[in-house]
Amino acid sequence: MTARRGQARPTGVITLNTRSGAIAENYAYQLRTPVLALMFGLVQVQVTTAASDRVTAAEVEFARQLAKEAQHFARCVERIHRRGVTAA
Repeated sequence: MTARRGQARPTGVITLNTRSGAIAENYAYQLRTPVLALMFGLVQVQVTTAASDRVTAAEVEFARQLAKEAQHFARCVERIHRRGVTAA
């Protein structure tokens, strides 16, 4: 991964492996913004908006970017799986 232009490089990186049992779920609510939960065993990451009752244009853009990159990740994983290559 590389830093994008104009952004500082990360000072730390956390790697969460997608072993068996990893789960991604979206929780949609009537009266608040959604929550995306990523669960890796005992570790859970929740992606939410800054405010629970409104969404900014920047948050919409981030959600679109997240969806695009997740789709790309899935295509790459599927391609490698089809080749029968497993990580060492």
